[in-house]
Amino acid sequence: MTAVDTTTDLVSRSYERTRRTLETVRARLRRPLTYAEKTLLGHLEDPIGADLRPRTGYIRLLPDRVAMQDATAQMALLQFMQAGQERVSVPTTVHCDHLILARDGAGPDLKGALEGNREVFEFLATASAKYGIGFWKPGAGIIHQVVLENYAFPGGLMIGTDSHTPNAGGLGMFASGVGGADAVDVMAGFPWEVPYPGLIGVRLTGKPFGWTSPKDVILRLCGILTVKGGTNRVLEYFGPGAAELSCTGKGTITNMGAELGATTSIFPYDARMAAYLRNTDRGPLADLADQNRDLLTADPEVEKEPERFFDRIVEIDLGALQPHVVGPHTPDLARTVFELAAAVEGEGYPDRIRYALIGSCTNSSYEDMGRAADVAAQAADRGMRMAVPLLVTPGSEQIRATIERDGQMAALERVGATVLANACGPCIGQWKRDDIQEGERNSIVSSFNRNFPRRNDGNPTTLSFLTSPEIVVAYGLAGRLSFDPLRDSLEAPDGTRFTLTPPRPAPDFPERGFVRDLEGYRPPAADPATVRVMVRAGSERLQILKPFEVWDGKDFVELPLLLKATGKCTTDHISPAGHWLRFRGHLDRISDNMFLGAVNAFTGQAGKGLNQATGNRDAPFAQIARDYKKRGLRWVVVGDESYGEGSSREHAAMSPRFLGCASVVARSFARIHESNLKKQGVLPLTFAHPEDYDKVEEGDRISLLNLAALSPGKEVRGRIHHADGTAEEFLAEHGLNQEQIGWFRAGSALNAMKK
Repeated sequence: MTAVDTTTDLVSRSYERTRRTLETVRARLRRPLTYAEKTLLGHLEDPIGADLRPRTGYIRLLPDRVAMQDATAQMALLQFMQAGQERVSVPTTVHCDHLILARDGAGPDLKGALEGNREVFEFLATASAKYGIGFWKPGAGIIHQVVLENYAFPGGLMIGTDSHTPNAGGLGMFASGVGGADAVDVMAGFPWEVPYPGLIGVRLTGKPFGWTSPKDVILRLCGILTVKGGTNRVLEYFGPGAAELSCTGKGTITNMGAELGATTSIFPYDARMAAYLRNTDRGPLADLADQNRDLLTADPEVEKEPERFFDRIVEIDLGALQPHVVGPHTPDLARTVFELAAAVEGEGYPDRIRYALIGSCTNSSYEDMGRAADVAAQAADRGMRMAVPLLVTPGSEQIRATIERDGQMAALERVGATVLANACGPCIGQWKRDDIQEGERNSIVSSFNRNFPRRNDGNPTTLSFLTSPEIVVAYGLAGRLSFDPLRDSLEAPDGTRFTLTPPRPAPDFPERGFVRDLEGYRPPAADPATVRVMVRAGSERLQILKPFEVWDGKDFVELPLLLKATGKCTTDHISPAGHWLRFRGHLDRISDNMFLGAVNAFTGQAGKGLNQATGNRDAPFAQIARDYKKRGLRWVVVGDESYGEGSSREHAAMSPRFLGCASVVARSFARIHESNLKKQGVLPLTFAHPEDYDKVEEGDRISLLNLAALSPGKEVRGRIHHADGTAEEFLAEHGLNQEQIGWFRAGSALNAMKK
């Protein structure tokens, strides 16, 4: 055992600290607590002095763990190396799951990734070994599945440099996605500072049956709350229906809470979680949880009178819930399979499905694979094969080896499935397609969690629809979106027609136990002095960071407008993934992708705009920014609603900062991205009057004034200078506290830490 593991000692100390802290919290609040409140407030750094008013300020927390995936860990570790620390202060792991390109199948894809990313993997492995971090090798599995199998525990607090870190909420953990700079703070022994979230209660009743799956709960909720509905809120599930869902099924639901902008999503501890712990060789942790059950569930009054404790309550009857599909292009366009079938012609969606994909961190558990294999077996028994290619991504080597032993993999392969590496693959754009041309409109169905344009294959006109694994297989057998798996029939090779029956309930875990992965993990070095972190001189993949310049104390006066974004401007739009993942450790190189997907409000074109210095109206935004930087000019971005929603990638803040961004002024921000901007010394502002967004015109310059007097809660005065010589005033709000204002003045949070 190492300091990396979730030991009984670690969990016991966490529960003891939570219990002591909650005594103070209860004395101050004088009311019952929800489960999310117990877990969140139980990790307060200062329960006596903390401001306990939700959605009014910040709280400082002491996480139990940190988890990082390979694409974001590069920049996080490069920053940690500048922090002057010898070892991480909390148990931390790195998981290599993003840099494996899906093309030919698990074996050749993994081999190609090891060869093509050797220096990055060597850097991550040596940095992990030196700084006391557990390292999971390429092919070991997707971060969130591996964390659920090995590290998550009820009542714990974890942050992770991936937006789907809340997956661990399925095991009762308060797990939140953050940028790398937040992770660096915690690894260096500082608290995690986060806006104190409000609470949305989701009451589950009934019992799912037939085709209905846990995925349908979160797809339905996405349709109800929309991508903005969970911002700076925690989704807390409760009610009798919660106990009807497996631990991994709960994880599917909490994983996709990220699509709502939620700080996290969480389920209370129950028997299904205890069974999962015991069946993943963590029986002593289940015993500890059983002994501390009062910490791991809401107080009884919450269930009786939930309206007293939640800002909003959503009711979902699992027994009445129908199978859902969301998309295209956004996760909150939710419909039942019946409604989608009817919408295909009316919306002009390409009816022909080109690919069916199952897996990802959202749906790659033993239970998921079992239900998908059941549907596949029904077709195989009638001699059928998939009408379209079926790609399968196991969540971990433990899952892959177990479904190979128990037959689910064989059932999927009988209908033509290609099993990919235990990695993210197409879900995060690591997919080499050769069946379409750029700009060709086409439809795909998957069990993934995100479906923004370009997300999966880099093609802006791919229509991505998200649903459960079993429904994906059904669609893939039919080969068309207008197929209703619940009502329509399929034709077997012998000409007979049949209707698929709902998959049988699949077990949460295998009767013979999981096949443990004994090769995928590498512990940190016993003697870190013997380890040299590998960063090759002249590398185009890795670059040692230099500190950002300190604010000069002056106002931002008549800075050129680089971009006015319209509509969705997610982190995928700001800093696309796909083949750009190879440069995630090289800030200069990856900055060439800045705003490639952002839609110019003046032209409707993505990725290009006006260079005010040269008059060129068709230049890539990164190229314009580099030109401004050479001229000594900083610049401003204007954003629309929920600017920066999506992934936790801090490159979407670091690249703008590196190329000269002074401020982003938006109608509203997604939580993680706003935090990332603050950490990197970019001033995030929101229009006090959202309609002022409409005042901004092409060719404008923007001034932000009296910045020396910047203080918490005080509006910033702005001025828009139009090309015709006229000017308009506006007011902007900000969410910076005094410490965060210090980051801005120091040039970045890392600069402030090193003082």
